[in-house]
Amino acid sequence: MVSSHPKYRPDIDGLRAIAVLSVVGFHAFPSLLKGGFIGVDIFFVISGFLISSIIFGSLEQNNFKITEFYSRRIRRIFPALLLVLLTCYLLGWFALFANEYRQLGKHIFSGASFISNITLWTESGYFDNSAETKPLLHLWSLGIEEQFYIIWPLLLYFAWKRKMSILSLVIAVCFISFALNVGRVHHDVIGAFYAPQTRFWELLLGSLLAYLTLYPQKYWAVLNKLNLKLKKPIAQTLNANLLISPNMRSAFGGILIILGILFIIKERAFPGWWALLPCSGAVLIISAGPNTWLNRKILSNKILVWFGLISFPLYLWHWPLLSFARIVESQVPSPKIRLFIVLVSIILAWLTFELIEKPIRRHGQKKIVIALFMSMVMVGLIGFYCYKQNGFLTRPLVKNTEKAYSQFVGPLWKYTQNDTCLKRFPFAEAKDYTWWFCMLTKDEKPNLILLGDSLANQLYAGLSQNSVFSKYNILSIGTCDPAEVDQSKLTKNYTRSPCSGDRQLHQQELINHIIEKNADSLKYAILSLGGSVSDSDYILRLKRRVDFLEKNHLKVIIFMRPLSFTTNIQKCFPRPFSSTPPAKCEFNAAQREEIKTLFKPLREYFAKSNPQVIFFDQNDLFCSNGKCSMVRNGMPLMRDDVHISEYASIKVSKLFAKWAAKHVPEMIG
Repeated sequence: MVSSHPKYRPDIDGLRAIAVLSVVGFHAFPSLLKGGFIGVDIFFVISGFLISSIIFGSLEQNNFKITEFYSRRIRRIFPALLLVLLTCYLLGWFALFANEYRQLGKHIFSGASFISNITLWTESGYFDNSAETKPLLHLWSLGIEEQFYIIWPLLLYFAWKRKMSILSLVIAVCFISFALNVGRVHHDVIGAFYAPQTRFWELLLGSLLAYLTLYPQKYWAVLNKLNLKLKKPIAQTLNANLLISPNMRSAFGGILIILGILFIIKERAFPGWWALLPCSGAVLIISAGPNTWLNRKILSNKILVWFGLISFPLYLWHWPLLSFARIVESQVPSPKIRLFIVLVSIILAWLTFELIEKPIRRHGQKKIVIALFMSMVMVGLIGFYCYKQNGFLTRPLVKNTEKAYSQFVGPLWKYTQNDTCLKRFPFAEAKDYTWWFCMLTKDEKPNLILLGDSLANQLYAGLSQNSVFSKYNILSIGTCDPAEVDQSKLTKNYTRSPCSGDRQLHQQELINHIIEKNADSLKYAILSLGGSVSDSDYILRLKRRVDFLEKNHLKVIIFMRPLSFTTNIQKCFPRPFSSTPPAKCEFNAAQREEIKTLFKPLREYFAKSNPQVIFFDQNDLFCSNGKCSMVRNGMPLMRDDVHISEYASIKVSKLFAKWAAKHVPEMIG
């Protein structure tokens, strides 16, 4: 008789310890443990094995209940998760700026809803904050795991009742998921990393192992069928090579995991084929059983088993603490601070396990489950409300400098696209892009067009709010450099970037068509350049685009590239708990002179070839008297290291209006 609960194996807890310590080590000291993130993949295999063993055993005994299964999951997952989510919310109230707290609110909602992987996937665009500033980033794996356990038990229950082949089902779904992973990882690595359908195969490997462990006769039945069909003694061959001695399997599995930690780095196309290293290693170690030397002597060691028992709360605690330290310091904390955080995480994990997880797990009362479920709903709603309230600008941390902090909430990027533009100038391909700029002031023919990437689009905020330009129907469209596309360098290799493959050509064709159709109304084209402006080939391609614009009777104005800064703009403002004072955020004007020098060949070329083209230097906004600053009148001029804030965009439009009155008076009159 198959038991509905597999016998406890301390070696699996030891393997859990290896997994969690690898992840913690990678997050705390990424340069030392570059492949430590594969610990999550080991977790997936372990989870698939243990949970599927319980499901298969319950189905065999005809006592599987969906409600009981999910009640057990709630008692296992919710207590520690609730504590961490609430702690992050409270820490954020006192330590985070409005934009950071708003994002945290969204991630609390996603974590409580177990959709963090989907949320992070949709955020992985051009304007996304770095991973280090997301305290709940690590909940992506919990999202995938719980999405799997919403679907998989129901699918198994249905197949069992219909007397379908469970083994065939597991193998088929596992193969499909793995194929989707391999097929996607090279053109959409972010999607392959976060999408549940490209990750389920890792849990299903554990499920397959669970099934073959509970029903070994099924394995031999498959081998015998193959033996008869192929008329070869493959059963003996497979037994000799694939089902090698347990000690060899365990050792080989350990080697695969070590190789994964040493040679898999985050820059590789992961998961893809690379994920087979940690997943196969975990399968081999678990399949070897508890009595092999590695499993008995190493993995069953009391210290590793202890870490395995607290692995879930340790996983939950370590990353938020590291992330908050990174945010507060506005830089990577020192190794001593990171080591201290790891030790604090271990203590918190042990306390969580002893005082919260164990007592609640022992209580199977329905009231506990309902209370946990309702608490998670409430925490999710609290996070959602924080997000909708833009991170509570009236908090003590930000109320005295509300205007400055509001620039970080993301007001500039509400100007990326609007329905007026999308309906008037539809572009079906844009649905495959991570970002697409399409803004139009009024539902009429445009008479001023902004061409370029985000450095052009960021000008829309100021121009559209400046009364001097109120007579213009401004169109901001496209995401790539405005120079004519070099078709000899186009490929069919697409990423989430809207300028990958041949997408830049498609955008150019769309925009040129818009210009030709609206040539009777368009008067001015403002270009912001992202290419190598000193390169002769680039200059020639830009000239061809300018020729096209002038052929359609547009006056071309080129905005010289704005300054960029390596200092995080938020370091310019005071933050609680930070050990470093706010940066002065002032610099000498050397970079501005470099930009002028960079643009000199371009300006000289166009002065001869297209003398009607004029150049505007927007860096007067940042610099005066030989000094440049990221802050003016207590307001941030930058939103990040490259893009200007909405406040700065408005200031640039005022500078441009004054400049235009002198150099293009007909534009203002």
